[in-house]
Amino acid sequence: MNSSTPYRIPGLELIDHTFEVPLIHSDPGGRKIEVFVREVCDLDPKSKEKPFLIFLQGGPGFRAPLPIRKEGWLKRALTEFRVLMYDTRGNGLSTPVDYQTLASEGDAQAQADYLKHFRQDNIVRDAELIRGQMSPDTPWSTIGQSYGGWCTMTYLSLHPEGLKECFIFGGVPGLDRTAREIYEGTFPFVEERNRQYFDKFPMDKARLIKLAAHLQENEVRFPNGDRVTPQLVQLLGLKFGFAHTAEEIHFLLEEAFVQAGDDEVVSHTFKIGLQSALRFDTNPIFAILHEAIYAQGSASGWACGEVQKENYPHFDDFDDFLFYGEMVFSWMFDEISELKGMKEAADILAAYEDWPALYDKEVLSQNTVPTACAVYANDMFVNAKFSRETIESVPNMKAWYTSEYEHCGLRVGGEKIFSRLIDLARGEVER
Repeated sequence: MNSSTPYRIPGLELIDHTFEVPLIHSDPGGRKIEVFVREVCDLDPKSKEKPFLIFLQGGPGFRAPLPIRKEGWLKRALTEFRVLMYDTRGNGLSTPVDYQTLASEGDAQAQADYLKHFRQDNIVRDAELIRGQMSPDTPWSTIGQSYGGWCTMTYLSLHPEGLKECFIFGGVPGLDRTAREIYEGTFPFVEERNRQYFDKFPMDKARLIKLAAHLQENEVRFPNGDRVTPQLVQLLGLKFGFAHTAEEIHFLLEEAFVQAGDDEVVSHTFKIGLQSALRFDTNPIFAILHEAIYAQGSASGWACGEVQKENYPHFDDFDDFLFYGEMVFSWMFDEISELKGMKEAADILAAYEDWPALYDKEVLSQNTVPTACAVYANDMFVNAKFSRETIESVPNMKAWYTSEYEHCGLRVGGEKIFSRLIDLARGEVER
């Protein structure tokens, strides 16, 4: 472990830690990568005596939250924990995966073989190795946001001895649900969110139909040179899963066109807004491993695209424009320049069948680690029905089911929700 000197920002003391971990944990003497963890404490002189709480980030493919202010869930956590902001392998200040670094792995097969080691099983193995250095004699607590809940259930499967208590925000996976089943359950939610959006902003249907026609008839380019297509505009629907983002889409669409002399053209403002909303270029793990996080002993097979073609072909009809949700398609690797070099590797991963199991149902059936979950009834990203299946099958899991929050509950109501989950896990309140 390599650690920085402690440094401070208002209300917080930070220490940066870097760990060397095996790329393949079954080959501890082989290739190594780095994993970064930022330790966050408040300024209480007794903070060094507090136990650790490690944050498991959503995604896959995003770095841990940046501790800029002591507020929300972090404020509540620091009253009794030292918080570890964990950049999981491939993300943030850990050895990164992006279009620049992945190319150095070699051909498409070598890239795919490398990426096979970046799912939740190895995220957990890294975490347990880190715990062995930072808290070797004491189990620690975890907080998992979205995909971080997937990692939590894998942690409970592989290393329950390392856990004192777990808190999950909108991220309880269906243990046996395949990628295809996930998307079969997701599309109806996305259709409903489209209905709600166009009920709220009916004028945007005509705007989007006009925009789609213009993009098909004209070669419009982002500042980075990629062509702007109707399909990329459809990806704005990813925002539907968060609070107040429908308004963001609406106000962006208001500026879709600008008059340039005698011509009406797609505005630079809109192109910049759309490009910045699509984070697949800067966070490619989100795209290339998105379906792989569901795969156990079978291929994911570009399941989202197959479900869409078979059951929801009307999403291809731009004369009645509909947005997608949290969905990844193979065509994205043709249209987004930073993903193009990964297309062959992505196809190899989509066809790969020998993915190891991520959850041990036998171990989970004997779970003794208190685990409290916030399940959002209207979550567009995580099907509450699948979450309930898991919660009802695993002992010592308790859930707070609520329709008050969207998938971003941790961000917008984190202090309140976290306080409730702590009370729930510790038996202070009923579920």
